[in-house]
Amino acid sequence: MNFKKKHFGRQEGLEPIPATTGSNSFPVLKRTVTRMRKQQRYKTHNSSLFSSHRLDTDLKMALLILLVMLTACAAMPQDLSGKMFIFPQETDTANVRLSTSMQSFTAVTACFRSITDFSRNHNLFSLSTPSFHNGFLVFKEAGNNVIDIYVRNNRVTFTGQDYMLNTWQSICTTWDSESELVQLWLNGKPSIKKFIGGSVITDPIVIVGQEQDSHGGGFDINQSFVGMMSDVHMWNYVLSPCEIQRFVEDLNFTPGNMINWRALEFEATGRVLVENKITCE
Repeated sequence: MNFKKKHFGRQEGLEPIPATTGSNSFPVLKRTVTRMRKQQRYKTHNSSLFSSHRLDTDLKMALLILLVMLTACAAMPQDLSGKMFIFPQETDTANVRLSTSMQSFTAVTACFRSITDFSRNHNLFSLSTPSFHNGFLVFKEAGNNVIDIYVRNNRVTFTGQDYMLNTWQSICTTWDSESELVQLWLNGKPSIKKFIGGSVITDPIVIVGQEQDSHGGGFDINQSFVGMMSDVHMWNYVLSPCEIQRFVEDLNFTPGNMINWRALEFEATGRVLVENKITCE
């Protein structure tokens, strides 16, 4: 009788089954089956690893996209008109970092409103640079109504300031590298102008709530600000007395061109709250 040879198809990823005859057929078949099982396990294992790797890759990509979205949202300017930052306790961590629109300038006006019941040393406005941790600093000393201004680590002291506790106060400070003079305005009342020197300020980091003893850090709990702060603005030029008065009276003043409370880019760290600044008239 003639038999047609039956051909077995080749299964993808496996070697073909060899022909077997005679008494040696069983050992050969057994070895072949064992080899097939090993190959199948290897294929299954690799497939599992590939799936796991792809899952990890997809997860990392999703987290990256989420991080980019959150960063973009955090960097979007926010209108904080009628709002305030609240620093409710002494810490060496809680602070708000304010983004500036310029990285180099030769004059400054910084204005803000604040309220606290602390008479000890505390920071009001801290700008550092890579070379000068007190690049431009407004600092309230303990008692005696003394406020210090630093420019590029040089200090001048303004005494006899009517700095009141538990009262909202408007504070403006101006500095110009051309005249090398600095001046303090407290609730619309100007100090005398004093020589402080200085030239250009570059690569600033601006922080409220903490005083920088290094570029972006070096905080001291005993110099932290506890209270509320609002209407933070900064310009790269010296405001006129009339413009400062309009800020003090909260009239139609020109917002800061480097830091603008009405379009503020900021990053809060630690226990800092943003709430409505409620007033009754």
